[in-house]
Amino acid sequence: MRLFAVGDLHLPGSQNKPMDVFGGHWEGHFCKIAADWAQRVGESDLVLLPGDLSWAMSFEDAMPDLRAIFALPGKKVLLRGNHDYWWPAISRLRAVLPPNAFVLQNDAVLVGEYAVAGSRGWIIPREGRGDKQDEKIYQRELMRLELSLKDAQTRAAGRPIIGMLHYPPSLEGGEKTGFTELFSAYGAKLAVYGHLHAEGLAGAFNGPIGGVHYQNVSCDGLGFKLKELRIDAED
Repeated sequence: MRLFAVGDLHLPGSQNKPMDVFGGHWEGHFCKIAADWAQRVGESDLVLLPGDLSWAMSFEDAMPDLRAIFALPGKKVLLRGNHDYWWPAISRLRAVLPPNAFVLQNDAVLVGEYAVAGSRGWIIPREGRGDKQDEKIYQRELMRLELSLKDAQTRAAGRPIIGMLHYPPSLEGGEKTGFTELFSAYGAKLAVYGHLHAEGLAGAFNGPIGGVHYQNVSCDGLGFKLKELRIDAED
């Protein structure tokens, strides 16, 4: 089972929201991603999708985007991003999932040889950044991530634990945070995240922190291709 990831697909969600307003390189971006995906991913492989899947505002409007994702090869694990306003109650979402798709919400999923855990994440508090509300959400996301990691650790049965966040787990320089401490404490091997675009990609941290390898997989930062991952990654 090969392991891939790509984040921030930003599919239109039945809205007239072309992504090329963010730069000409976004024109036809999902066609580029889908072509690369179809060429490289096998049905037994796993693709991690760490959030911002669709611009839709309702679950019904998101369904065409979800079907487009589900139709691509391989098994998929989906995570909610900050723009996924369409995300419904988890039972409603899981009721429409095909056998090759899984979602995370305060729990973990076992897919083949991997245990996958994660949460949306949030802005990391630091001096001059964030406020009391951000601190409250940050602490809540830490609790949700720990619930997911505990579930993964309990059920992994020897499988390596793979982490997912939508927001960056660390500050620009790779400093430790509550998120990185949890991934390390529960023995995750690697963790992927998205959220960053354009100039923000310059501050994306890729590398090890506390024994866990972190990788930004925002689709524009990957040239609208999937990132193949290894649990023993060094770069």
